[in-house]
Amino acid sequence: MAKAAVKTKAKEAAETEEKQKLRIRIRAYDHKILDSSVKQIVDTAIRYGSEIMGPVPLPTEIRKYTVNRSTFVHKNAREQFEMRVHRRLIDVLNPTPKVIEAMTNLNLPAGVDIEVKM
Repeated sequence: MAKAAVKTKAKEAAETEEKQKLRIRIRAYDHKILDSSVKQIVDTAIRYGSEIMGPVPLPTEIRKYTVNRSTFVHKNAREQFEMRVHRRLIDVLNPTPKVIEAMTNLNLPAGVDIEVKM
């Protein structure tokens, strides 16, 4: 019984070690800035010897706003505006401390929102 318990603990430790990954979600309004930021992150991860999965393009979130053109008359005249939020997902498998430090020191352009989960 003791050997079986040791084996299962060893398997669980190996699985948690294998499953350790850094999940990075990136959001931006401009897709060109987003793609350049993703390329910079991927290059940094590869430079330090980490495996990556992605970038996976997530669905673009479109927010539409309808506004009356005139304040008092012409109530049927309206304008529509939209904001598009582009998103990407990158998984860094088995990140080392060097990779994590390099990711935190990246200088990314303004307008790019990054969310990192372990």
